[in-house]
Amino acid sequence: MEKGKFKDKVIYYRLGKKDKDAFVGAYDLYLNDIYRFIYFKISNKEEAEDIASQTFLKSWNHVQNNEISDYNTLKSLFYKVARNLVIDHYRKKSDKNNISLERGDGEVMDLVDHSQDAHEKIEISTEFENLEDMMKELKDDYREVIILRYVNELSISEIADVLDKKKG
Repeated sequence: MEKGKFKDKVIYYRLGKKDKDAFVGAYDLYLNDIYRFIYFKISNKEEAEDIASQTFLKSWNHVQNNEISDYNTLKSLFYKVARNLVIDHYRKKSDKNNISLERGDGEVMDLVDHSQDAHEKIEISTEFENLEDMMKELKDDYREVIILRYVNELSISEIADVLDKKKG
């Protein structure tokens, strides 16, 4: 068994007993991976840090409520929570960018503020920008699979668990 997977299983078992030290170990083990996953999805350092913090807080709540048995691995729990928080982030952001105005005749007119860019440009190498552009052309589901598999190195089973899909 691979060292990382063994460590995950030990921490997962200890979390079943609500061991706080085990959660600190899980935080140390997965923080960078979770942050990177979120950052690739939203391209904003501060927002990615906030969502990563929320991910671990919500995950701890799952531990406290004995809900970790719903997940095959600890890694899939963290990614699932992070994925849901990213989705919530975009929902909130899109709501802020829409403004409704009521005309004199009672008809509501929706306006969208196009000056708000959901993906702010970041100052990094040209190669990364090209990769980011190509990733944007993919459907969200495909992009997510690529990030989970090749950036965060999740197994097919873990990806299926995170996305609530079958392995096939």
